[in-house]
Amino acid sequence: MLTEKEEKFIVYWEKNRIAQKKNTKQFIIGLTMGLLIGFTTLVLIFSGWYIRATMVANSKLSPIVFLIAVIVLSVFIAFLNRKYKWEQYEQQYLELLAKKKKTDKQVQQKK
Repeated sequence: MLTEKEEKFIVYWEKNRIAQKKNTKQFIIGLTMGLLIGFTTLVLIFSGWYIRATMVANSKLSPIVFLIAVIVLSVFIAFLNRKYKWEQYEQQYLELLAKKKKTDKQVQQKK
């Protein structure tokens, strides 16, 4: 038997699975995470926290290339985050459907 929470999830995911796959909210959340990682790296490099890394960054690192890398990394993390979340929910949905089918089959066999 499925719990009430599992039944609600099945109903919710049946209605929203296509919309969630194209949802930009998850992409924005992932983009925020990626930008946070990139800007944290920028702060650590330019704050002089690790002197040797700061010297190497200042001598060999082009700021434009680094900013492009941060943006590319952020978009990649956003895409990966969105895809991962959707796959998690889809896997849970398929497992619950299989469980429901199995319990329905067992109930029918008992009758």
